[in-house]
Amino acid sequence: MSFISFQFVIFFILVTTLYFILPHRVRWLLLLGASCIFYMVFIPKYILILFSMITIDYLMAILMDKTKGNLRRLFLVASVIATVTVLFIFKYFNFFAVNLTSLAHFLNWNYSIETLHIILPLGLSFHTFQSLAYVIEVYRKKYSVEKNFGIYALYVMFYPQLVAGPIERPFHLLPQFYKRHNFDYDRVMSGLRLILFGFFQKVVIADRLAIIVNQIYNNPYNFEGYPLILATIAFSFQIFCDFAGYSNIAIGAARVMGFNLVKNFNDPYSSKTVAEFWSRWHISLYSWFRDYLYIPLGGNRVGPQILIFNLLIVFLVSGLWHGANWTFVAWGGLNGIYLVSYFLTRGVWGKLADLIGLTKLKTVYGLVQTLITFSLISFSWILFRAKDFNEAGYIITHLFTNLGSFTAVLKGLDLNQLLIYITQRKLFLGMAILDLVIVILAIIFMQYVFAIQSRGYIQKKFAAQPIVVRWSLYYVTLITIIYYISTAQSQFIYFQFSL
Repeated sequence: MSFISFQFVIFFILVTTLYFILPHRVRWLLLLGASCIFYMVFIPKYILILFSMITIDYLMAILMDKTKGNLRRLFLVASVIATVTVLFIFKYFNFFAVNLTSLAHFLNWNYSIETLHIILPLGLSFHTFQSLAYVIEVYRKKYSVEKNFGIYALYVMFYPQLVAGPIERPFHLLPQFYKRHNFDYDRVMSGLRLILFGFFQKVVIADRLAIIVNQIYNNPYNFEGYPLILATIAFSFQIFCDFAGYSNIAIGAARVMGFNLVKNFNDPYSSKTVAEFWSRWHISLYSWFRDYLYIPLGGNRVGPQILIFNLLIVFLVSGLWHGANWTFVAWGGLNGIYLVSYFLTRGVWGKLADLIGLTKLKTVYGLVQTLITFSLISFSWILFRAKDFNEAGYIITHLFTNLGSFTAVLKGLDLNQLLIYITQRKLFLGMAILDLVIVILAIIFMQYVFAIQSRGYIQKKFAAQPIVVRWSLYYVTLITIIYYISTAQSQFIYFQFSL
């Protein structure tokens, strides 16, 4: 069930209403049942796979709690292997089979592996990591084992964040299922505002920008220069608003009922360095990699060479997590190189900026840093969005070619011709001028919200406005969403990476 659907709106209203009507002791049963229904809308029989994984991890955690030493470690390994095996079979088996077969043919070996004809369970990557977090924390004795099987199943399956996160930790989410959450008007309104903002990001911004992105990236060989640059920048905002929109709807839906999910994005495109960007983007995933991969590898406690190796490993694995394709691995590797380069050269760049006097102009210096970081991240998104290395290579090598001819065409047009050019949607690659204006205004509004939020008084800012102003803003936002929702790209981008 997609968040961007009438079915979800009805589902959310019914579940939330029943949640506040029912006694506290049975609310978890309602949420578990609702989460099962939410998941089964996609492929009903795959609920059996999910419950098999839940059962194994639940039992292994119980056994770990009752044992010590090597036997305890054995149960952890068994749990991790079982969980990762399911992920590997459904998500990576065909990828490795195809690559091993290609390698065998290259070496002239008469060897091939049959690929599996299976559909991947939705949300597998996300709830796999959530399950692994639980068994690891129980093994480390940082969280007590959950004895109630239903509550643990709900921890893995909680419908708002089941499909695409945020990835929760047991010590943050599990205790909340035992708390009594009463109806609170301010909290409910806060959650509904966040849901509305998430819909706004997805439908008004992301899905409008998809018009440009899809036209160019689905046929990149037909374009060069300006269209490729515009589509790449558009994709940067599209993927952010698409995924952040999903996260905000999930967090908002949970907040209405009284649950607090972790923040997943923190205005990442305002970052001044690549390191800062990755502390603000998909926070729940990268904190997971930090705690369960980077730190166990040695974290910052190792020498420079090992540190570089660890960073690259984390980002390469992160790339593979996003999808079974070498372009994702390359995307992760490129961002790892960005981060390593930043740590190795940050002193040099700081001294250079100081030498030319840029540091004295704080606003200008900050803007330059932000633009450089945004450019680097946007460039890496080419690998993320392109179908394969051939397309990515073409886009990268033709990104800045033939820019002069496009400028010459524009200069050669008189006002009437320019208006025709815009009316025929040639200038903005298939997007109507009104849609473009709305998207630009929407992005400016979004960044304004982030700016207020960064100062920590967004709730006070809203509360201080007259009721007419507040509700006018809600209605305008809602009407804009309804206007565009019929042409919305209902599938979220990150659904393909959660598979």
